[in-house]
Amino acid sequence: MTTHRDTSATPHRRLNEPHRLDLTDPDTLRHLWELQRAAYAVEATLIGFDGIPPLHETLQELRGCAESFLGIADETGLAGAVSWARLDDGTLDICRLVVHPRAHRRGIATTLLDRLDAIESADLTLVSTGTANHPALALYQRRGFTPTGKRQIAPGVTVTLLERKTDAPPSEQPVHKS
Repeated sequence: MTTHRDTSATPHRRLNEPHRLDLTDPDTLRHLWELQRAAYAVEATLIGFDGIPPLHETLQELRGCAESFLGIADETGLAGAVSWARLDDGTLDICRLVVHPRAHRRGIATTLLDRLDAIESADLTLVSTGTANHPALALYQRRGFTPTGKRQIAPGVTVTLLERKTDAPPSEQPVHKS
């Protein structure tokens, strides 16, 4: 059972279970679009760069993306979402992880990533985040991701590339009888 922590002074809002988001539904699409705009505005402030592509994505571009989505809601509405794509070699690529600013520090990102791990196993999972987004980097590193490099996206702005490899089962050791 996953517990959700609420360190804010506002009353605890009950979270629903993560569920698949259907971007063909206009209301779902609009709520996701509004959520990611709010979430990426926070990241833009953290990394000092407002050119994050999903921050400027249109509804049509979001609907047309080739990603699968899970979302989680509270009484106020959609509070977080994660999206992913499966690469040809089986690698899982986490494309977006967004939490509404009103819902920070409530375990939403962890709950979404737990559910994603449960439904989409992978030997290799990739993710990237703004290098100056220390909360996101800490979250991924707590989940076993290790930095593999950085990529400059604008002058003075980089994203950190991370990966997590699933441990292969230990090879069977021969049993020696004396």
